Amino acid sequence: MSVVRRKFGWTDVEVPVLGQGTWMIEGSRNKEQQAVEALQLGLDLGLTHIDTAEMYGNGRAEELTAKAMGKRRSSVFLVSKVLPSNASYDGTLRACERSLNRLGTDWLDLYLLHWQSRYPIKETMRAMETLVTEGCVRFIGVSNLDLDELKKAQQALRHERLVCNQVLYHLADRGIERQLIPYCVQQQIAVVAYSPFGHSDTPSSGSRGRNILADIARKHGRTSRQVILNFLTRNAGVFAIPKASQNKHVRENSESTGWQLSESELEAMDQGFPAPDYDVPLGIL
Repeated sequence: MSVVRRKFGWTDVEVPVLGQGTWMIEGSRNKEQQAVEALQLGLDLGLTHIDTAEMYGNGRAEELTAKAMGKRRSSVFLVSKVLPSNASYDGTLRACERSLNRLGTDWLDLYLLHWQSRYPIKETMRAMETLVTEGCVRFIGVSNLDLDELKKAQQALRHERLVCNQVLYHLADRGIERQLIPYCVQQQIAVVAYSPFGHSDTPSSGSRGRNILADIARKHGRTSRQVILNFLTRNAGVFAIPKASQNKHVRENSESTGWQLSESELEAMDQGFPAPDYDVPLGIL
């Protein structure tokens, strides 16, 4: 079964609903080799959206991503991020150049501000637009911005449009469903969910939510992790980037789309993992 692809935000570019995250894939030689092999398997399975950042392992994750891509760069939707501490106009340009060097490529498909910076957002967005003009970046976006911050980033742009907001989204943190997701859908801004399993793979043993997940998974012949990813990406504007570090999880993730949860199953998920009925601060890891 091939991974489902969707148009990414306002663009005509189709991106797999599920990508591969690279946070904390660096470490021992064996750990890094395992991570590279997992990323390569993911590419084989169609998980061609790879997300990394200069922060991850002080650039080591970008180097491992380059190793995993090899000669397949043209088939990868490659994403990296600038640290807020580097997000001045000149600092953003230099950070992007360093990332490109570590990634062994001439361009990024998407470049993000990792989270809100002390530098004026106009300065960062001006640098992002310069990178697009110079051909170093195809699309620009943000990460970890709440609705007000997102709007300010939009207003700071003169020639380009934001294509995504990458945010924390998992079953125990559904606050973005109240305002952020609807706004992004209306603005054709893709929502990319990071850490979709939260702080652990599944809810606590014996909990109502865990039992609901297990029941739904059994009916579909799936795993609880697959049900979680299918549920979180049920909205056409939402993508997810679960971490890729083990082959078994990559294979499991790749089979999480292409099938649908029924209305009764969606209701059961809402009961087991209720979304807040009031505004909550944006979660950040």
